[in-house]
Amino acid sequence: MLETDRLIIRPLNRRQLLQYFRNDGSFEAGLKLPPSRLVMTPDLKEAFELSILPYTKDHLPSRFYYTLWSIIRKSEPCLVGDLCFKGPPNPMGEIEIGYGTYPDFQGQGYMTEAVGGLIGWAFSQPDVSCIFAETEKSNPASMRILQKNNFQLFSQTGETCLWRIEKLL
Repeated sequence: MLETDRLIIRPLNRRQLLQYFRNDGSFEAGLKLPPSRLVMTPDLKEAFELSILPYTKDHLPSRFYYTLWSIIRKSEPCLVGDLCFKGPPNPMGEIEIGYGTYPDFQGQGYMTEAVGGLIGWAFSQPDVSCIFAETEKSNPASMRILQKNNFQLFSQTGETCLWRIEKLL
C-alpha cells in the first residue's frame, strides 16, 4: 500500500479483484467505503478477462504489475479512481501505466498525485528503468497529468500521444 498527502493507493488482491469485477458493491463494502460509481467499460472488462485475473491467480512476484491499484481519498474516504501497469517490465526495464479518475473526482489533482505515487513505487523496483503512457490527443486532462509528473512526449501517431519518463540514476 502507498500513501501520498491526500491518498491511499492500494494494490488489489485476487479476492478484491473478483469483487471489483462483479461490480455489486461488495468491493467497497470489503474496504469499508461508501458505494461508488464503478464503471466496467468494455476495455476494462477485456483487461480483467485477458490479463488482470489470469495473471493475479498465483502469488507471483510480478502480480503488482498486473493488478489494479485503487485510489482512496483519505479525507471522507471513498474511491476516486484506479491505476495499473500493463504487465511487468520488458527486458529493457520498460513498463506502461494506465489510469482513470471517476467522474465526480476529475479536475481535483487526485490522479496527478496518484500517478506520482505509483511512479515512485515503480522506480523503487530494481528492474524498472522507464515508464510509458499513451493518451488520446483529444484528452488534454490526461496529458496534463503526465506533464505534471515529468513525462516527456516522444511520439505521436494518428490520434494518440506516447509519453515516457526515465528513472534518474
